[in-house]
Amino acid sequence: MMAKRKSKRDAWGLKESILTFIPGNSTFHTMRSREARHGVLFILPFIIGFLVFMARPLIQSLVMSLCNVQMKVGEGYTQTFVGLANYQYALGVDPYFNQRLVEEVGRMSINAVATLVLSFVIAVILNQKFKGRTLARAIFFLPVILSSGVLPGIESQNEFYNMMQGISEEVANASGVNLSAALQNLLSVSGVGSGVFDVLFTMIDSIYDIVMASGIQIIVFLSGLQAISPSLYEAADMEGCTAWESFWKITFPMVSPLLLVNCIYTIIDFFMKNDNRVMERINLVMYSQFRFGESSAMSWIYFGIAILFIAISSFIISRGVHYYED
Repeated sequence: MMAKRKSKRDAWGLKESILTFIPGNSTFHTMRSREARHGVLFILPFIIGFLVFMARPLIQSLVMSLCNVQMKVGEGYTQTFVGLANYQYALGVDPYFNQRLVEEVGRMSINAVATLVLSFVIAVILNQKFKGRTLARAIFFLPVILSSGVLPGIESQNEFYNMMQGISEEVANASGVNLSAALQNLLSVSGVGSGVFDVLFTMIDSIYDIVMASGIQIIVFLSGLQAISPSLYEAADMEGCTAWESFWKITFPMVSPLLLVNCIYTIIDFFMKNDNRVMERINLVMYSQFRFGESSAMSWIYFGIAILFIAISSFIISRGVHYYED
């Protein structure tokens, strides 16, 4: 009924990776090597752009994080090596960095899970045949366009938008009716899983951010769903499988490799959002206080935590990813 599952995914070592780009050997002419070369050509513009425009500032930022940077009028700046002093300042002296770091990491963890679940559910729905499916897909892709940088700027600078948001908050405060807070208080008084409901209501309060961040993930999941052969569902139907069984035995395993891709994208996206308070703190220290060494150290700490989250998530999710032979 289903494609045979690989007992262990084929892994290439350093030798095979090198032979992929050297003509005249058996590895060079394999299908996997051709796909690898095509993939490298696809990302080659980004690699060139990174080396030309981003590599030098990245190295300079790392050097600054280990130095005391002093600005001098007409002379640029001077750097004095201080070791890990800037990192100690960021983690042990700055009164706001640690607090905002914990808050944003917690918010990212909750929103990332909610985004993955919501985008997968929406992709499954949009993959069904119904009237107006094309319009529905376009509507769910609109957040990608709106959140591309234009809408956040409008939201932060538009006086009418700020006025309407302030009126909405004042009305809610004046009426004394906050359904989310009231229901949360009711459940906490009744003793029903307060920790679980805290996470749930955090997701509800962040539903706008979650929906706005789910457009790309929906497209990725949808492409994976459309690649599943209909013959698998036909065979499952002939075997008497229910729709629920087909979902867990065919749909989810076949799309599971894309779950890892979307997870990494979602984590990076939330770590770089415009309303990120950690980024606001780093920018304040850099541009308002002109403490370039400390701000660089904060940036590298934040970058390290993002890489750590990606590594942990990749390790956990890869344990449950199913790979199938062609």
